[in-house]
Amino acid sequence: MASGFFAILDDIGALMDDVAVTTKLAARKTAGILGDDLAVNAEKATGFLSSRELPVLWAITKGSFINKLIIVPIALLLSAFYPPAIKVILLLGGFYLAYEGVEKIVEFLFHRDKTGHEVVKEAEQDDKDAEKTKVKSAIATDFILSIEIVIIALGSVANETLIKQILTVSAVAILATVGVYGIVALIVRMDDAGFNLIKRSGDKGFLAGLGKLLVKALPVIIKILGVVGTVALILVAGGIFVHNIEYLHHLLGGLPSIFGELAMGILAGLVAIPVMAGGKKLLAAVKA
Repeated sequence: MASGFFAILDDIGALMDDVAVTTKLAARKTAGILGDDLAVNAEKATGFLSSRELPVLWAITKGSFINKLIIVPIALLLSAFYPPAIKVILLLGGFYLAYEGVEKIVEFLFHRDKTGHEVVKEAEQDDKDAEKTKVKSAIATDFILSIEIVIIALGSVANETLIKQILTVSAVAILATVGVYGIVALIVRMDDAGFNLIKRSGDKGFLAGLGKLLVKALPVIIKILGVVGTVALILVAGGIFVHNIEYLHHLLGGLPSIFGELAMGILAGLVAIPVMAGGKKLLAAVKA
């Protein structure tokens, strides 16, 4: 009986070793999308009062965990029973990401008085309503990016056993959420860390200089992340179309991938904007 128990432990240990290897491979393949995810979510998690940054980030993080609890089992079921549905979901998600990215560019070029694609003027709204709007937008974007992460991770272990697929995809999903939002939390609290360094050093010496650097660097980093996040949305969307539509893959095969994906992302966004605008008007008419 004891030998049987240790045999089970040995099997579990071997399985965990295999899962560690497949998780490392899947994480490597999703590294690009995780970088985009970090840029997008860091941009979306900023712009709040200092006292609200961590509560807002925690709300988005919880939403991200819920997203993955929904996506992982559905992706596994679809992969097993109806794989074509995954491609359709990816393409629809691509249109949404393209819409988010291109609309930000349109607003910057033609509606500079606006501060966000869902919030016309945050000052005209109640702070809590504006905060909820931005959190919902961040969670919706995270949902689409999470689909991409889960699908790529699942594709990397498509030939493995079901248990390895489940454990690997679940591990990548958890690591993605913890890693991305952990780094975002560090970014948005840079200024607090800087102020603490200045205070503890008595505003003298190397630590004070480092603190001042952190405080001054945060607004610059946020602006950079805003630009990088927007470009990342468009590139991820374009990549979804290029890699999942064979005709586009061959048509744009001669171009550097970044240019083809950027072009497709912008084109998809320009198509999605009037469609989304029409859908919003129709929904408002139905509610009225």
